[in-house]
Amino acid sequence: MKILAIDTSSKICSVSILEDKNVIIEKHNDDEKTHSQKLMPLIDEILKQANLTLDNIDLLACSQGPGSFTGIRIGISTVKAFADVKHIPIIGVTSLESLSYNVKTEGLIATLIDAKHDNVYFALFELNNNNYKLISPPISEDINTVIKILKQYSNKITFVGDGAVVHKELLQKEFKNCNFASDVENFQTSISIGLSAFDKYNELSYEPKYSLSPIYLKKSQAEINLEKKKLENA
Repeated sequence: MKILAIDTSSKICSVSILEDKNVIIEKHNDDEKTHSQKLMPLIDEILKQANLTLDNIDLLACSQGPGSFTGIRIGISTVKAFADVKHIPIIGVTSLESLSYNVKTEGLIATLIDAKHDNVYFALFELNNNNYKLISPPISEDINTVIKILKQYSNKITFVGDGAVVHKELLQKEFKNCNFASDVENFQTSISIGLSAFDKYNELSYEPKYSLSPIYLKKSQAEINLEKKKLENA
């Protein structure tokens, strides 16, 4: 099975092609402001270098958030267009789940994405025998609330994501029995999106879908500002 995977939910625009769980090619651009200009050329480039076309792709995989509101929309609209034209099924993967696939150490994996002002996007997974299981679903909360949630678990925790980097000192203070992912593992990547999508495709409950919805977990700053303006004018 050939998978075209896309991640535009962070500062890095990443695209890759996998054959099952084997990476054929991956390319990325780290300028968040140019995702809309860079995504299609990157896709065209990796398809040509792999000597493939969209007709050879069996599955589309895309990050559905949380993360950059604009970036998420760019990635989802692109895969939806491909699905419409070529009737290729889509699998959405949360950016938090894709981060968990960067970690290969068995046990609990806390994925944290920085949401500014001491807030994080958070989810908890457990890796056992190469199987990533969701333990605590994705939420947007302040770091102290997340710490309270994690205090319920006595097992060793591996922290991954830029949120773990930002709050590393506090997490080290609160959790003596923990690991931190390497610098490379903290980056979101389309490869992990593809790996997770392949696992989802092989689940017994899998049903083909040709559309995808974003997962934001919180309101955009524009929405927050509009609500404040309405309250002020009320």
